[in-house]
Amino acid sequence: MNDHSKIIDALGGKRGIIDSGLPSLAFVIVFTITKKLDLSLVIAVAIAVVAAIARLVKRDTIQHALSGLIGVLVCAWFSRSTGKAENFFLPGMIKSGIYGVVYLMANLIRWPILGLVLGPILGENLGWRKNPVRLRAYLLAGWVWVALFVVRLALQVPLYLANQTTALGVVTLIVGWPLFLVTVYLTWAILKRTSPVVESDVKED
Repeated sequence: MNDHSKIIDALGGKRGIIDSGLPSLAFVIVFTITKKLDLSLVIAVAIAVVAAIARLVKRDTIQHALSGLIGVLVCAWFSRSTGKAENFFLPGMIKSGIYGVVYLMANLIRWPILGLVLGPILGENLGWRKNPVRLRAYLLAGWVWVALFVVRLALQVPLYLANQTTALGVVTLIVGWPLFLVTVYLTWAILKRTSPVVESDVKED
C-alpha cells in the first residue's frame, strides 16, 4: 500500500466516505421532493443500516461497521428531536468546529495532529519532531486541514441560520467527501516532498 492509500485509510477511508455520504445524499433528495422529515430520516437511517450490515458481511471491523451508522443516528436524533430538518447537519458542523480548533491549537504549539496520526503509520513514529523539514511539512499539511474546516463552516453556517435545508444539504455534500479528497491529496503532495524520518528512540526536549 502506497503512502497515498495509507493517508486515506488513516483519515477515514474510501468506505467511510461512502457510508457517510450516501445517507446524507438520500436525506437531501427525499426531503427536497417530499418535505417530509420523518420519511427522509427513515430512508437515511435505512441506508446507513444497510451499509453497516454490508461491512459486517464482508467481515470488516465492528468499529468501522458501526461508526457510520452511529453518526447517522446522531444526526437523525438531532433533527427529529427538534423537528428541524436542517439540524440533520448540525452534528457534522459541530464536529468540524471541534476538529478545526484542535488542528489549529496543535499547529500553534507545533505538535501537528497529522504527525501524531500518520507518524506511526508511515513508520516514523515521532521521528519527524527532530527533523525541521519534516516538521514543517506536517505543519503545512495541518494548515490545509484547518482551512478545510473553516471553509466548511463558512459555507454551512449562513445556510443553517437561514433555514435553507436543501441548499445546506447540497453544500454539505460538496464540502464533505469531495473537499475531503482534495485535502487528502494536498496532504499527500506536501508530505511526499520529504521522506519519513525513522527514529527508533526519540528523546523529547
